[in-house]
Amino acid sequence: MLDTFSADTIKHVSYARHTGEAFKSVITPQDFTDASSEIMSWEGYTTTPLHPLKSLAQQLDLDNIFYKDEGPRFGLGSFKALGGAYAAARVLQRELYNKFDKIISLSDLRSGKYASLTKAITLVSATDGNHGRSLAWGAKKFGADCKIYIHAEVSEERAKAMRYFGADVIRIDGDYDDSVRITKTNAEENNWFIVSDTSWDNYIQPPTDVMAGYGVMTNEITQELSPPPSHVFLQGGVGGLAASVCAALRQKWGKASPRVIIVEPDLASCLYASAMKDTLTSVQITEETIMAGLSCGEPSPLAWNILREEASDFLSIPDMFIAPAMKLLAKPIGNDPAIEAGESAVAGLAAIIAVAQDAALRNDLRIDKTSRILLIGSEGATDRALYDKIISS
Repeated sequence: MLDTFSADTIKHVSYARHTGEAFKSVITPQDFTDASSEIMSWEGYTTTPLHPLKSLAQQLDLDNIFYKDEGPRFGLGSFKALGGAYAAARVLQRELYNKFDKIISLSDLRSGKYASLTKAITLVSATDGNHGRSLAWGAKKFGADCKIYIHAEVSEERAKAMRYFGADVIRIDGDYDDSVRITKTNAEENNWFIVSDTSWDNYIQPPTDVMAGYGVMTNEITQELSPPPSHVFLQGGVGGLAASVCAALRQKWGKASPRVIIVEPDLASCLYASAMKDTLTSVQITEETIMAGLSCGEPSPLAWNILREEASDFLSIPDMFIAPAMKLLAKPIGNDPAIEAGESAVAGLAAIIAVAQDAALRNDLRIDKTSRILLIGSEGATDRALYDKIISS
């Protein structure tokens, strides 16, 4: 099965990183601390597994591979549970402060003390699925109305998951970037509050809160993993996950932090394009990738400010890697644990399998038999029917 992952189909650019301290100024240690304090107090919080894939690592002539499995997170199926819901709470907190000039605690919001006020507030976002599910869950938790815009290719099962938490789900023609634009327009016309995981001009705070929420996951990793890994392979998308993780790792481990490699679908490689041009660059989505959560043509400026300083390499991979990677986790090599992983979760895994089998890429990324690789398994089987179809094919 490992022969399926041919490095000939990978595009790679090594990036001449900019110097700076965006990793602690764009999102601060206090941002991460505040988010962790709040999220870890939520009912149902528990640490997600960090699985060693030792047998696979031996096959690839590596020391070890560590897979952070976010599938069980709060029963929502992905790491996004940490970001959207927390950002929703912060938006409500700020709006009530603006109305009453009074600092309102998140615990009071959770308790329903201000339910008569929050129910009059509408939170809205665009999503490929997981962020919207988190926002819908958070809106219900904190007592606000919620509207979610999805594009034509988002599966109905993912739409149902958002409706389950009371969200009004609106499907639009076009792709993810089209749904973002429609969300902006309708929010402005109706005085709704956008809770997005991507930033734009004069829209910074909610995406920062989203990234701060993701820091819970990274905090769990750093508490469990010692010494630091040598490399971390991070999914692209708009860049929020990658920026959050590498910022948190740098804040924790400093110069010992792992080499950061960004992985994207070749059908939606906006961060790769940004690295190639050394400036924020959008790409046109002409065909949807199977990696639904990474199907984004416009990178987040906020995230890029961090990645341009922290990421050493950018890779784009083909869709044909994804089903074999998911099957490899479902029916693992040797004594490695069986893991349910969604399509976007395995991007980093697919990339390291291909890279490790190619002498030139191993050399370029400074990977050898002592390398310890960290992967973020960003989602579980968030669309059960699709997962079963892929695994059984």
